Formats: sequence, C-alpha cells, structure tokens
Amino acid sequence: QVQLAESGGGLVQAGGSLRLSCEASGRIFSSLTMGWFRQAPGKEREFVVAISWRGNIKYYAKSVKGRFTTSRDNAKNTIYLQMNSLKFEDTAVYYCAASTMVIPPTRPTEIPYWGQGTQVTVSS
Repeated sequence: QVQLAESGGGLVQAGGSLRLSCEASGRIFSSLTMGWFRQAPGKEREFVVAISWRGNIKYYAKSVKGRFTTSRDNAKNTIYLQMNSLKFEDTAVYYCAASTMVIPPTRPTEIPYWGQGTQVTVSS
C-alpha cells in the first residue's frame, strides 16, 4: 500500500504562483512513478504532469506546459508541482498519484494510489 499526502494548495490571484508537495509512505518511493491530476467542478479528472521514478522523464499536459514544473526528491519521498502564471481555469482539486508502472502514467485508470487532494483556487 502507498499513502500520499498533498499540501500547498490555496487561493491565489491570476498570474501568481503556488507550489504543491506530495509526500509518500508505505512503499519504496524510488520505485514509484508519480504524477498530478486535477478535477474541476462538473468535470472529469484530468492529467496534469507525470514523472518517472528517476525523475528524468516528465510528461506535461498541453494546457500547463511552460507554466508548471514537476520534480521529485527521493531522499524525502516527496514530489513537487511548481505552478506559475496561474490562470482561472487552473482552479481545481489537485490530486497526487502513484503507480508502479515503468512509464509515467497519464490516465486516471492507470493510477492505483491517490492522495486526498488539495484545493487550488485562482481568482481572476
């Protein structure tokens, strides 16, 4: 089993920045591929970013590429999501996700482990 705990969400004005963190426990962190998904009210959960266990392979959704950056610190069992130039449409609950797949996951159906989610609200 894997437990994931997100932090860092909040309210920010459009154009601002936030940094989300996700700490994992329960399994060797360096064996996990990790990612972030988000879900806005009335919408399906969607892929945001994914990162390989070594951190050398990263995938970004087109809507966040160039604005969001993901990284991981395997010594701290933690991944990060740096979000810059935030837009109103980035408002959502952001979920940390973990998988044992070799390739970083980009579909919610590929994710066996989820965090509880953290709210990000961007005011226009």
